Amino acid sequence: MLIHPLIYFLRPYLFPSAGPPSTAQTLSCALIAVHFLKRELETLFVHRFSSATMPFTNVFKNSAHYWLLAGANIAFWTYKTNAPAATLTNPLIIFTALVLYTIGELGNLSTHLTLRGLRSAGGAERGIPKGLGFDWVTCPNYMFETIAWVGMLLMSFSLSTLIFVIVAVGQMAVWAKKKESRYRKEFGDKYSKKKFGMIPGLF
Repeated sequence: MLIHPLIYFLRPYLFPSAGPPSTAQTLSCALIAVHFLKRELETLFVHRFSSATMPFTNVFKNSAHYWLLAGANIAFWTYKTNAPAATLTNPLIIFTALVLYTIGELGNLSTHLTLRGLRSAGGAERGIPKGLGFDWVTCPNYMFETIAWVGMLLMSFSLSTLIFVIVAVGQMAVWAKKKESRYRKEFGDKYSKKKFGMIPGLF
């Protein structure tokens, strides 16, 4: 959330030959910053966690994943003078990226609000989620997250973004599979089993 704007505004110093940022570079910075701002706000005001803590080693793993892979890695290669986003001017690609991003972010938020409604404040009870996307896959929040990142990938046109998307989608796929197994075990016949965890027709 902070690394991208920082590198974006420091472009003249990091890349001395850099001219004005392109529309795609500016939008890339805005989209990824808003994405992580949304995640912070959801953590504060939407998510209800069943556990108050996580393993301490996750601090290092999560920091590397977000600060390095999604932060410095994507930002450096997206805002460079000769980055693909610097010359991306095709309005169809830019519009498609914005549409995918918007659908993904709003769908992801909708899913998180649905999941929030299943648990009381401070409670640990679980329920069977229903609503947008839950008839298609186990974890539509991951599906919509993927759609949003495909939008950001189109906007940046960067290999570094693609690498992050592959890693993130792979991790979410593992979580989705575990969630499906937990639902089947916990709710038994009450739960309508899903064939796909996060991407309809794929996995």
